[in-house]
Amino acid sequence: MRSFTASAMLLLLAAGVAAQDNNKTRVYINESQSWEIEGGIGGVQDGIGGGVRGGARPQTAEIIKTFNQRCPSLTITSKQDRADYTVLLQHEGGKDLVRRDNKFAVFNKDGDALVSGSTRSLGNAVKDACQAILNDLKSGSARPNTSDN
Repeated sequence: MRSFTASAMLLLLAAGVAAQDNNKTRVYINESQSWEIEGGIGGVQDGIGGGVRGGARPQTAEIIKTFNQRCPSLTITSKQDRADYTVLLQHEGGKDLVRRDNKFAVFNKDGDALVSGSTRSLGNAVKDACQAILNDLKSGSARPNTSDN
């Protein structure tokens, strides 16, 4: 009888955890398409030389990592159709450290923009995006995605 009671308790606990997970607010992080390029040219009396280097600098994984650290109450999902919110965050490369910007926008599941802005650091952009989502949840206008897709 004791093992039956313990098994029943574990089953109820697991069902409760699964139900809680279904009610978590899901966030989709749109793929970052950041680029950076730099170059220079120089010369002396006998010749001139120069070069250019750069390319794609996607930061999607870094954004997800930072989001998980700064906003642990939200669940990051790779399925946009299951998300309650979509976050677009782009790092503006190719500038010096002082002039770099991280532009962000947060959209609800209907595709409506909730907030957009820019910050000097990725961490602050994530913090501002997270705060916008939490504020929307507190206001009661958000509708968690409960589909079983």
